[in-house]
Amino acid sequence: MLNQLKEDLNSIFARDPAARNLLEVLTTYPGVHALLFHRLSHLLWLRGLKWPARMLSHIGRFLTGIEIHPGATIGRRFFIDHGMGVVIGETAEIGDDCTLYHGVTLGGTTWNKGKRHPTLGNGVVIGAGAKVLGPIVVGDNARIGSNAVVVKDVPEGATVVGIPAREASSKSANADLSLNEPAAQAPRPCFDAYGQSADVKDPLVVKLEQVTAQARALEERLVALEARQPAAGNSESQLHK
Repeated sequence: MLNQLKEDLNSIFARDPAARNLLEVLTTYPGVHALLFHRLSHLLWLRGLKWPARMLSHIGRFLTGIEIHPGATIGRRFFIDHGMGVVIGETAEIGDDCTLYHGVTLGGTTWNKGKRHPTLGNGVVIGAGAKVLGPIVVGDNARIGSNAVVVKDVPEGATVVGIPAREASSKSANADLSLNEPAAQAPRPCFDAYGQSADVKDPLVVKLEQVTAQARALEERLVALEARQPAAGNSESQLHK
């Protein structure tokens, strides 16, 4: 467990530029404290000591503002940045090298027992305020934008944003993609954990913008045609004279 703690701490220095030294991380990072409480409560849970596990988890929630059910399975080098308001349900499964920001919920959508919470692959990053709901699977290295609501499986390496979450488009990626360049080599959309980047747009928003642009173009053409009608009428009247 000490080796696992060392890995968890080292991963924080790699992902958080605000982390300056080990003492600061150990004493002031609620995500570290919540993870320590969970590692201990999960061991009790696996040994059948359900009430002590829940009580220890409850104390961790009181101290950190992060609620992790002791039944949840969490991999190595897990990092919760800031952490306030994070909720991780009983049957959630989290792979290695995952990062969650504040306000994230890994929740269930049913009152039935059994698997009802998400499964995250390795290297998943979930932005602030996102809700990942139900027994869905988020593939390795996927990115979930802030405030997204995810209710369907997310493919490996995908970036999803919006409500409900859809795979994001990137203006820079689309601009750089030529007919001679395979889609697999196109630049991937960038990712902003705190808010939707200006470079990554919800596909629904993109469609609405396209429809709006087409409607505006049609309106301009209609105005131009109406402006030409009087001139055409005058020329016809002169011909009759």
